[in-house]
Amino acid sequence: MTDDALRPMARPRLYEQVLDRLRAYAVDHELSAGDRLPPERELAQRLGVSRSSVKQAVVVLEVQGLVETRHGGGTYLVRDTLDAEPVESLVDRRRRLPDVLEAREALETKLAELAAERRSEKDLEEMRSALRAMESDIHSGGHGVDGDRRFHAAVTAAGHSTLLAEFMGSISESVAESRNESLRQPGRPTRSLDQHARILAAVERGDPKAAAAAMRRHVRTVAKVRLLEWNPDEDGKGDADGTTAGG
Repeated sequence: MTDDALRPMARPRLYEQVLDRLRAYAVDHELSAGDRLPPERELAQRLGVSRSSVKQAVVVLEVQGLVETRHGGGTYLVRDTLDAEPVESLVDRRRRLPDVLEAREALETKLAELAAERRSEKDLEEMRSALRAMESDIHSGGHGVDGDRRFHAAVTAAGHSTLLAEFMGSISESVAESRNESLRQPGRPTRSLDQHARILAAVERGDPKAAAAAMRRHVRTVAKVRLLEWNPDEDGKGDADGTTAGG
């Protein structure tokens, strides 16, 4: 029998401490969207850590869509805050995401195929309406999240498969996570809108193979997210006990 109370204690990741300092810095200096953070070298020197710890903290902020790093131009806030979800929540989502995307590809590819065979005019209008809503939101500066959700729901409904629809419903929360993760990637909303239009065109033509292929390409695009490139266990190599600055 193991004594859970005496399990090994987790050592705080150094970059999480850097994140806390960056959040406090943003508040103290009243930073908002468009403002630039100090250079990584300067942050490392002032915080007494290596640049790799600073870089990892910035990656976490990038993953959550809070900052963007411009090649040769520094790191800028995308929103008016650096408040973000806990790193452990990100780690948990990163662990689940591959399975969710695998399930989406299997289920939604088949549903798109069935939609091309079974769709009604009402189904088609639901898909068109969802695309219009998504396009309008994107043009207004949003990510088109609700329109995206409505489009995939309309494809599922057009498949007229009770069991497959139930399967999709059972993973709806995880699908929503993968949707949000994908649509906050730079340039992704407009690309997703275009891919949705291709799916719709194949469904309208009644072409099952083309609809399935278009949906498969779309879901594989959804799978290309910054979160899956992030290694949460990578920390500031060279930080002696988390106190010395790197080069």
